[in-house]
This record gives sequence, structure tokens and C-alpha cells, in this order.
Amino acid sequence: MKQKLTLIGFGTVGKGLCEILKDKSQRLNNSYDFDYEVVAVADFAYGNVYNPNGLDIDLMLEQANAKQKFTKDLSELDTVSLIKECNADIVCELTYTDLQTGGPAIDHCKAALSTGKHIVTSNKGPAALFYPEMKKLADENNVKFMIEGTVVAGTPIINLTDGPLGGCEISRIRGILNGTTNYMLSEMEKGMAYDDVLKVAQDLGYAEADPTGDVEGFDARGKVTILANIVMNAGIKIADVSCEGITKITLEDIQKAKEQNARWKLIGSVEKKDGKVIGSVAPEMVDLSHPLAGVMGATNALTFTTDLLGDITIVGPGAGKIETGFSILTDILSIHRSQ
Repeated sequence: MKQKLTLIGFGTVGKGLCEILKDKSQRLNNSYDFDYEVVAVADFAYGNVYNPNGLDIDLMLEQANAKQKFTKDLSELDTVSLIKECNADIVCELTYTDLQTGGPAIDHCKAALSTGKHIVTSNKGPAALFYPEMKKLADENNVKFMIEGTVVAGTPIINLTDGPLGGCEISRIRGILNGTTNYMLSEMEKGMAYDDVLKVAQDLGYAEADPTGDVEGFDARGKVTILANIVMNAGIKIADVSCEGITKITLEDIQKAKEQNARWKLIGSVEKKDGKVIGSVAPEMVDLSHPLAGVMGATNALTFTTDLLGDITIVGPGAGKIETGFSILTDILSIHRSQ
């Protein structure tokens, strides 16, 4: 079966997904009987394009990589209208994340779901702020709202809890959910002061010009909210998750942790306590004997506490063009294989 795809956003993730689809097309077809056409793309920088019979992805990648606007199959439809009127089966919402309002992604998701199109997204906004509403709308229209890429890019987290760990009761999830801060803390162990390592992280592209979302823990808090609501059906809001970043960590704190055979990590945590689900983000001194302590650099990791298997730790990349593009592919394949 050929899946018709629409991409909302043709930045890092959108281009990464298209590169994977091109490179793996034969294997995907042989292994999963999967074929595809990208029929519409909307991007504020490159323009909106639509061809119900399939777009010229090679040309679009060439133009986008050269920072040029699209020139073929241009559409005058605005993004919401394009989503509603296109002939896509699956809409991939890949725009920037806004954890205050969820916009503009929330409007894109509503437009797709309400017109019977599946949503696959790496955007934390709709998932963290409006998951119950999105899930209800998807169910009402017999489609899926898929969000694997919202937590740790391509490293399987949500799929892990819903699949291989599906028979376990998970009582706690805690781990490293932000690669930027983990990189910074790793470098501070080498003796570099906070302000200096932040500048290096920005130069390397790990941290934005405004690093607030990372260093204050807001990015991790959005992911904790998603995990609480998806894995533990908590029904909590972002404001319910206590949040403290790494801005107060000093080299003296780093040394103190070393003396105690521990290491500072920004830990996102979701835990069932007395019938309630509690979410938090805060720096913690993690004992060196724990698997999370050995996770350095921009890598992410989560430990799941289960009733049948005890603690299970998964380690993997939390960002990147191909890594996040892969997360979108896994959800697309999940939809395809369920049909």
C-alpha cells in the first residue's frame, strides 16, 4: 500500500525524514511492503507546495539545502487549508515547539485529525499541552496521534513502553532527557565553568542563542509531562511538574559530587506515589554505580522501574536530523503495518 504523506515543516527533521525515505525505499518496500509519495509540504521559509500525484523530493531537498524557495508545484493554500484539502493519509507535523501555547502545531494537528488524517509529530507542544484532546479527536475520526519523536528523538521510549514493556507495570521513570545540559555538565567535570561551557555548547549548536528552554529545564519538563500522561495516564499539566535547571551548578558542586562518588545530572522523573503521579525536573547527584551516571555528552537515557523486570535502562541519541527523522519513520511504519 502506498502511503501519501504531507510534511508540515521542511527543516532539519523534514529533510532528515526525506533522506531516510529515499535511502531506505527499497528495503522498506521489501520488508514491510511500504511505498510512499510526499504529496504536500508547507514551510514558512520555502513555501507551500502540493501535487496529489507526488512532489519532486530531490528538487526540494536541493533547493532547501541551498536555502532557496521552492519553485515547482506551488500552492496558494495556507497551511491549515493545505492540510485539510490535500489527499494525504498521514500528516507529519515537524514545526518548532512552543510549550506555552502549542501553536502553530496545535492548529495543524486539529486540521489533520478532524479531516481523517493520521498525525505523526516530533513537536512537543501538542503532546505536552493537549494530549487528551488530541487523542480524543483522533479516536473520534478513527486515526492515530503518534508522538514517538517528542521525547528522545529516535531512541524508542514510547514505543518501548507500549511494546516490549507492555506487560509490565511501570512505577517510575527517571533519566536524562536533555542532551544540551548533559553535555554541559559533562564538560564542567573537566574544569570548565558554567558560562564558558554554555558558550561552547552554543558554538557547537547544542544550545540555542537563547538557551533558557534547555538550561532552566523547560524542555525536559515538557517531556516529563508527555511521559506522565502517555505511560501512566496521569492527566497532568506542565505546570504540575516542578522544575529546576542547571544554572546554579558550580564547579564547587561538581567537585563535591566527585568526592561522594557521584555525578551531577539533570534528571526528569515521573513516579507513582500514594495513588498519584508526581513529575519533576531537577539536578541530582547520581551515584557512579547507577547506569545513568555513565551517560556523558549529548546522549540521553531513561531508567524504567518495572514490577516484572526491575530496572531497565535505555541509552541513545536525543536529537539530530537522521535520529529524529527515524522517529517519524517508526510511527509512519506503525500506522502502515496496522492497516
